[in-house]
Amino acid sequence: MFQTPFFIILFLLVIPHQTAQHYPNSKFISSPEIINQTCAKCAELSDVFSYDFCAASLQTIPVSHATTNRQGLALVAMELALANATTTVLTIKEMLNTNDSTSLDPFSSICLKDCLELYSDGIATLVDAVGAFMSQKYETAGVLLSAVMEAPVTCEEGFEEMKGQVESPVVKENYDLFQLCDIALCIARLLSSHWWV
Repeated sequence: MFQTPFFIILFLLVIPHQTAQHYPNSKFISSPEIINQTCAKCAELSDVFSYDFCAASLQTIPVSHATTNRQGLALVAMELALANATTTVLTIKEMLNTNDSTSLDPFSSICLKDCLELYSDGIATLVDAVGAFMSQKYETAGVLLSAVMEAPVTCEEGFEEMKGQVESPVVKENYDLFQLCDIALCIARLLSSHWWV
C-alpha cells in the first residue's frame, strides 16, 4: 500500500537540497520577487489561474522562502498539492466512516467514494509528476499534473449532478488541489518551452 506520510516527509527533507543540485544554471532571484513574477506570468497566461492563490500559497510556507528558482517553486506547489490530497483523502474517509442516516445521504456517500478513488489515484500520479519534474522531463510532468487536476474537477462534477439538492463537502479542497497543480503545471510548461531560459 502507498505510504503517503512517508513520501511527504521524504519530500520535505530531500527537495530543498536537491533543487540546487538539479538546477545549477537556474536564475536565482529573491523568494518574494520570484514568487510574484511567477504568479503574475502564470495568471497572464490562464483565465482560471489565481494570482492571489498562487502568491498566498507560496509565500506562507517556510520552504518557499528558501526557494530562489522557479523549479523550486514548482516542487513546493507539488508538495502542497500532495499534502492537500493526502489530507482530503483522510477527511473523506472520516466522513464515510462516521456516516449515519442524518449526516450523509446515499448520493453524497456515492460521490464521496468516487472522490476518494480519484484523490487516491491523484496522489500516486503526483508522486510520478515529482519524479518526472526532478528528472527535468517537464512535458511529462505537465501531462501528469493535468491528469491530477481532473480529480477535483470530476469530484465536484459528481455533486453537481444533483444541483441544488446536494452540496459538495470538499469544495475548498477541490479548488485548492486544482490551483496548486496549476501552479506547478504552468511552471513546467514554461520551462519545457524554454520561456525562462
